[in-house]
Amino acid sequence: MFNRRTLAQLMAAAALAPVSAGAEGRPPLSRIAFGSCADQVKPQPIWDAILAYKPELFIFAGDNVYGDFHTEDASHLKRAYAMAEDIAGYSKLRNTVDHLAVWDDHDYGINDGGGDFPHKAVAKELFLKFWKAPANDIRRTREGIYDSRIIGPPGMRVQIVLLDLRWFRSPLKASDQRGAPGKERYVPDPDPAKTMLGPVQWAWLAGELRKPAEIRLIVSSTQVLAEGHGWERWGNMPLERQKLYDTIRDSGAKGVVLLSGDRHVGALYRETPPGLYPLYEVTSSGLNMVFWAAKEPGPNRLGALYPAANFGVVEIDWPQHKIMLALRDKEGNTRRSAVLSFDELGLAQ
Repeated sequence: MFNRRTLAQLMAAAALAPVSAGAEGRPPLSRIAFGSCADQVKPQPIWDAILAYKPELFIFAGDNVYGDFHTEDASHLKRAYAMAEDIAGYSKLRNTVDHLAVWDDHDYGINDGGGDFPHKAVAKELFLKFWKAPANDIRRTREGIYDSRIIGPPGMRVQIVLLDLRWFRSPLKASDQRGAPGKERYVPDPDPAKTMLGPVQWAWLAGELRKPAEIRLIVSSTQVLAEGHGWERWGNMPLERQKLYDTIRDSGAKGVVLLSGDRHVGALYRETPPGLYPLYEVTSSGLNMVFWAAKEPGPNRLGALYPAANFGVVEIDWPQHKIMLALRDKEGNTRRSAVLSFDELGLAQ
C-alpha cells in the first residue's frame, strides 16, 4: 500500500550522503524511520530490523552516542563517536541510507544540559564532524545545530525540522520533591524570561513553517505533548510550549507531526491545542537504552508505554491521503500505531 523506492534509486537521487543539500525536487518520501538513545558500549541488534525495514530516510533524534564530558578536550565524547563508527549496523545505516541528525543531552555533552554548558562549541564541532557536515553547511555559520529540509515535489513535500533543544535553553526548575511521581526531577516554570529555543531559533522556526510543504515533521529531542512525569519535557516551560503551538498556528502550517526521543520508552500522544488541528507525537526511545520499569500517567497518550527497544516509523500513503505512525521492536514488529488522515491534519484533499 505504501510506495517504496529501491536502494539503487536512492543512490541515484542523493548518493547516500547525509541529506544536507539538494533535497528539494527529490522523489516523494513514503517510508521514514527514526530513533534515539543508542549507547555505544551496549549491543545494538536493532539496526538489523531498521535496515530490513528499508527506510528512505532515517532521522537520528538525539543521544546518538553517550559521551558526557567535563573538560575542554572532550575525550569521552570523542571515544563515544569512535566506538559508534565500529558498530556494524550503525555504520551500515550511515553509509547506505539517507539520514539527518540532531543531538540531545548525552551527545551534547552533559545530562539534561542547556545553554550554560561551557563546552558546547567543542561538542558542536565533533557533532558536525561525525555527521560529515560539508564545509559550506549553514550550521557552521550560526550558533546551535538546528536545521531543516524539504524533500519531494510540489504536492508531496515533506519538511523535516530539527530543533536544537540544548544550545539556547534556559535552566530548568528543579523539583521540590525529587523522585516523587510527576515531580521526578523538574517542575513547570512559568518564568516568561526563560526560553527553550532562544529568540534567533524561534524566529527561524516561524520562517521555516511558512515555507510551502504538505507534511511537516518537527523533531524535538525532548517530548512536547507528554504529561504526567517530571523528567525533561516542553511542559517544564509551559509558556514556551504554548509559544510552539502559537507559532504553528500563526504560520498557517498544516500537516505537522511531532517526533521525539530522550525518555528510554516509546509512546504515541495526541493533543488538540486551542485553534489548532490535532497534534500527534511519536516518542521513539531507545534504540538500546530502555527504562523497563517505566510507569506514569498518560492523559493524552494513545495506549500504553512501550518500555523495550524500539524505532519509530512514519509511513505516508500519498494516494490514500493517510499517515501511519508506529513503533517497531528490535525484530521489526509493530508494537504501537495510529493512522491519521490528511483531513485530520488540516490538509485539503
